[in-house]
Amino acid sequence: MATIFTRIAKGEIPSYKVAENEEYYAFLDIAPMAKGHTLVIPKNIEDDYIFNLDEKTYMGLCAFARKVALAIKEAVPCKRVGVAVLGMEVPHTHIHLVPLQTEGDMDFRKKKLELSQEEFAAIASAINSEYVKIQ
Repeated sequence: MATIFTRIAKGEIPSYKVAENEEYYAFLDIAPMAKGHTLVIPKNIEDDYIFNLDEKTYMGLCAFARKVALAIKEAVPCKRVGVAVLGMEVPHTHIHLVPLQTEGDMDFRKKKLELSQEEFAAIASAINSEYVKIQ
């Protein structure tokens, strides 16, 4: 059975997409640590451990995540975009990109933000607009 992230990338489950190409997909985390918290995944590989990915997929995922992070930095007021790969929550490799003001903003134990559908949609659109410029 496909993971929830595979189903999101295929459009079977709705998401707030911020970027996509043939191999990778980026969408807003629905339980974000900060506005703009984005997840980046490979579309066609469901392995849950990033270092199990073949080198081409791994390097492509990192390059795609870099472009998404640059777009986030332009679209969301922040000092930096933090990167984390935990892989414990969903059995599908994913990279967290989190807009940061301080190091404390990257604490996965803290209470998550609650945003409206309109806020999610506006943030996703802003990031996507910046991503398109990078292409």
